[in-house]
Amino acid sequence: MKNIQFFTEETKYIIKNKTLIREWLTKTIHKHKKSVGEINLIFCSDEYLLKLNEQYLGHDTFTDIITFDFVEGKIISGDIFISVDRMRENAKLFHVEQLTEMRRLIVHGVLHLLGYKDKTSKEKKIMTAQEEAALTWWQTKKSRCNFPE
Repeated sequence: MKNIQFFTEETKYIIKNKTLIREWLTKTIHKHKKSVGEINLIFCSDEYLLKLNEQYLGHDTFTDIITFDFVEGKIISGDIFISVDRMRENAKLFHVEQLTEMRRLIVHGVLHLLGYKDKTSKEKKIMTAQEEAALTWWQTKKSRCNFPE
């Protein structure tokens, strides 16, 4: 499970419960009958992610997440960049706790690696259902294990 690593770029964001997050994402991937390869979760600033968005995708806009897919067959690998600044704004906008929004973004990136898209309304509906299923597992596990936030 150590194939899921955590990094930061231009932010001091601290991720807690790394072991539980690794277990959660591994179970999510296994549920889809795939295996965990190398997954890097990189938490960064708006400006850092904007530069990546411009450089690699040609978009001059802020975004909350960019996923670089290195999947090979059934081995799920990739780099998931998450803007901590956008996460905080999203949490306010959607009236949810920051940790809930961060978990949603993390699993959203993994779902992209699993092949889920979110460009059309139909794709977004399916993606949201998958996010909700994964977040439900987190809440069940957390309450049973009594992990602190």
